[in-house]
Amino acid sequence: MEHPGFFERAGPFSLRAMAEAVGAAPAGDIDLDTKIRDVRPLDAAGRGDLSFLDNPKYLPLFTHTGATACLVAPKFASKAPAGTAALVTPEPYRGFAKALALFYPDALKPKAAQAGAGGAAESVHRSARLEEGVTVEPGAVIGADASIGRGTTIAAGSVIGYRVYVGRDCYIGPNATLTHALIGNRVTIHAGASIGQDGFGFAMGRAGHQKVPQIGRVIIQDDVEIGANTTIDRGALRDTVIGEGTKIDNLVQIGHNVVVGRHCIIVAQTGISGSAELGDFVALGGQVGVVGHVKIGTGAQIAGSSNVRGDVPPGVRWGGTPAKPTRLWFRELTILRQLAERKDMKFDDKNGGD
Repeated sequence: MEHPGFFERAGPFSLRAMAEAVGAAPAGDIDLDTKIRDVRPLDAAGRGDLSFLDNPKYLPLFTHTGATACLVAPKFASKAPAGTAALVTPEPYRGFAKALALFYPDALKPKAAQAGAGGAAESVHRSARLEEGVTVEPGAVIGADASIGRGTTIAAGSVIGYRVYVGRDCYIGPNATLTHALIGNRVTIHAGASIGQDGFGFAMGRAGHQKVPQIGRVIIQDDVEIGANTTIDRGALRDTVIGEGTKIDNLVQIGHNVVVGRHCIIVAQTGISGSAELGDFVALGGQVGVVGHVKIGTGAQIAGSSNVRGDVPPGVRWGGTPAKPTRLWFRELTILRQLAERKDMKFDDKNGGD
């Protein structure tokens, strides 16, 4: 038996409607009434399919694709094969993402089983407020005075704590835990994430370490996505904030009082220590470490496995440990390699020499 697939496909859509939806301009004489029935990669596309070319390394596939239409940058439009309409856009990949959302609107967040006509379970506290259309899967717990917005799914085993607010059209994945948090609209929180637990605050001393009460909150703005098993501590005195549109990978740790700007990218195994601040559109590669109380300027990019120990100016690219401008970092690596390869260098065999 053929698998029916996980998502329902919308359409078909005319080329005219497709171009308007993704913000692309048809190149040349194209029949804009042609129907597009699906979206596929270049090498699998056929008649009735839309594809895209973003990376020049796939140009050979583009010149032989069987797609009816393809989203391309202006410089590649003339290379479209016969029978393939070029839809020109400066951002083909973004356009393709819009096309996918048009054809598969329910793929924008994980699918979930329906929990009966009422969408509620016995583990929903009587004081909790659920708008119409909320789905609560078996085993989920919604605490006292919690609020859940219309169209949100609370997946199996997840816990929504006391007075937590979750906005509309959100997805809270299996076994995720939300406490002391206010969640905006269209937020996706994947399985096992923990939001709003204590920040790591202790007053250290010879007689022991005195716990510092953490009375802040976690504020997650609209359109944020948080990966599986990521943890975000609530603030100590002020709030931990995740700005709108930010995307956080799996296994990320964000400490108390951290402020993350809008539309940031934070890749897996990154750790951000307490009270650090990230501007808008900051990108942190995998396994980046950020010490507490530093500021990373808007648009800055930090290479994977780097350690940020001081403030980072806006718009720069830094890497290494401690992090520094990538040009300087690469020069250091080159010099160290050249020194290591010198034949006249003497090494002590006891310390790892040849």
